[in-house]
Amino acid sequence: MNQLPQDKKIILFDGVCNYCNDKVTFIIKNDSKDVFRFVVLQSETGQKIITYLGIDKTIDSIILYEPGYAYFIKSEAFFRIIKHLSSSIKLLLLFNFVPTSIKNILYDFIAKNRYNWYGKNEQCVLPSEDIIGKFIA
Repeated sequence: MNQLPQDKKIILFDGVCNYCNDKVTFIIKNDSKDVFRFVVLQSETGQKIITYLGIDKTIDSIILYEPGYAYFIKSEAFFRIIKHLSSSIKLLLLFNFVPTSIKNILYDFIAKNRYNWYGKNEQCVLPSEDIIGKFIA
């Protein structure tokens, strides 16, 4: 894990999910302080990070990994990510007082239905030239 940037927060996401890819694009556009780097869960690097963190390989969630500190999943990762964005989405932080168990019920509902609602690609979408530097292979 030494090859990972220690000064960036790493977001692991489902690379075949259209919804997830849209959210990654949104985060990149609103990451004005260049806080995040991205890794596809299905990639070799994604699997190595999951193994290193001791997370079950069948995880079906976004993971926010802060090298040298900790990792967060599901709604906790979501709220930690939006804290760093330059967007009106920060208004959602008002809901951070809701207990994590309740927030995760909503998170799991969306995660369970995301392929039905937004579709799925056969393989991971490749990032465009202008954002490829934000991704860790």
